[in-house]
Amino acid sequence: MSVLGQMRNFFALETLDTSIGPNTNPTKRQAIIKRASPHSRWSTLEFKIYMVIFAIVIPLMVKTTMDASNETNPNYPIFSRLLSQGWMLGRKVDNSDQQYRFFRNNFPLLCLLITAHVVMRRLTNLIVPKSSSKRSYFDFAFGIVFLIGAHGVNLLRILVHVSINYAIGKYVKDRRTVIGLTWIYGVSSLFVNHYVGQVPFGIGFLDHGFKGIIARWDVFYNLTLLRMISFNLDYIERTKAIQDSATEKETPEKQIQEPKLKDLDYRARLTAPLPISEYNVLNYIAYISYAPLFIAGPIITFNDYLYQSNYEQLESVKNYKRTFIYFLRFLFCMFVMEFLLHFTYVVAVSKTKAWEGDTPFQLSMLGFFNLIIIWLKLLIPWRLFRFWSLLDGIDPPENMIRCMANNYSALAFWRAWHRSYNKWVIRYIYIPMGGGGKYRIINSLLVFSFVAIWHDIELKLLMWGWLIVIFLMPEIIATLVFKRFSENWWFRYLCGVGAVINIWMMMIANLVGFCLGKDGTLKLLHDLFNTVEGFEFFVLSSIALFVGVQAMFEFREAEKRKGIDVRC
Repeated sequence: MSVLGQMRNFFALETLDTSIGPNTNPTKRQAIIKRASPHSRWSTLEFKIYMVIFAIVIPLMVKTTMDASNETNPNYPIFSRLLSQGWMLGRKVDNSDQQYRFFRNNFPLLCLLITAHVVMRRLTNLIVPKSSSKRSYFDFAFGIVFLIGAHGVNLLRILVHVSINYAIGKYVKDRRTVIGLTWIYGVSSLFVNHYVGQVPFGIGFLDHGFKGIIARWDVFYNLTLLRMISFNLDYIERTKAIQDSATEKETPEKQIQEPKLKDLDYRARLTAPLPISEYNVLNYIAYISYAPLFIAGPIITFNDYLYQSNYEQLESVKNYKRTFIYFLRFLFCMFVMEFLLHFTYVVAVSKTKAWEGDTPFQLSMLGFFNLIIIWLKLLIPWRLFRFWSLLDGIDPPENMIRCMANNYSALAFWRAWHRSYNKWVIRYIYIPMGGGGKYRIINSLLVFSFVAIWHDIELKLLMWGWLIVIFLMPEIIATLVFKRFSENWWFRYLCGVGAVINIWMMMIANLVGFCLGKDGTLKLLHDLFNTVEGFEFFVLSSIALFVGVQAMFEFREAEKRKGIDVRC
């Protein structure tokens, strides 16, 4: 295989997650291939011109970002206090992002924890016969110890929430009441933790006791909440399935004794016919406290976790070569992050709003590379924890399957960004609310309102969630109006123009919510449309985005020619 072919395989979707390879259904796979353009466009004159533009624009983007955030910039004294001593070529490092700093500073400790957990699992498997013990028993024991080390006495606060949720799911009889109470308590607990999560117990030895390595337990509670809700709703769904079987003159006992629990794909595992006895407090705590995925995910449903733990280990986790390549992908991303933190100080600039006198090009690049760093600071922990989970024999969904800069559709963007969370939201909120039916916009507003509140209880994030829904509407309408022209030669170019508009709207929404804030974004918009230099940049950057979009289209066409369609 050529070097280029090896690189393509290294960065292929299938390398990240085997569940997104070519469609296993021959009929559907052929239908996907038929929808793709039959031949690659990379050798055409059009795409050769695009590649020349790429060769010019991408280095210029990096240089402009460095000019706006390095020692040569007049604003450097404003943000230099946030920089730390680095290790790369004598450069300082921008370690000012609190979330990533926590991960980066504790990376050696995490590596020790991963090693200890994997070794203990292997030893336990050797010592304890598989016939007399389930994997979830080990997860329960290790999880309790892990939570004590992570949160100390604050574990009591978590256990209160976990216990109340379990009681709602198991002891409230009416199905609709259980669903309602689960959601009401779940969302309410986010507000409770936000306002009183750090209020003292009022008991001396608890208030002054060991708070664990992660004293801010409430920051990680949000992921715990998703697992709590998953357990209750999976349990309710399973009891309803058994009741429906009983009404069809099939006894619950027969349904329990004869479940088909082999060779289930991802979708089937979500509704795996587990014995009802498996929905017990031990498996509940084992799932809630599963160490590899507890801190940051990816998110896996209760049914999927228990199926992989106690019934069938997937072939993907037995492929050690594939896991090793996944680890190399993780190291590559970590190196890219270190390079950016050492050579572009965009996080420090955004924190201090040190952009006075910057050109629209520089300001937009500060925002763009801030988004790249946000993408990486989430991707890197997620991939490390997923790698840990793969070593342990559990294969959760991959959270990031596209580069942040490889997106042109707002709808598709949310399918690829925090993908396991997106799947969770679709399963437990979007589809039960009616999905993409006649109330699609209302359902989307509710979904993104929950997403915003779940991330943090701040007005700017709620505004961000509503902006996303508003920005979805033109794409939805345009898709319905123009899809009948899909066979025309000009349709790809029309889609490219629409995609450029989409990218601008997505960038504005995310710059408000996560990077430049309202003030920085308003300054950027003012400079773009009220100065000659700004408008020139807007036009040229839109042309560059159009070129990038055409490349994105072609990447996806190449995937379709292999029978892969991930709809993002």
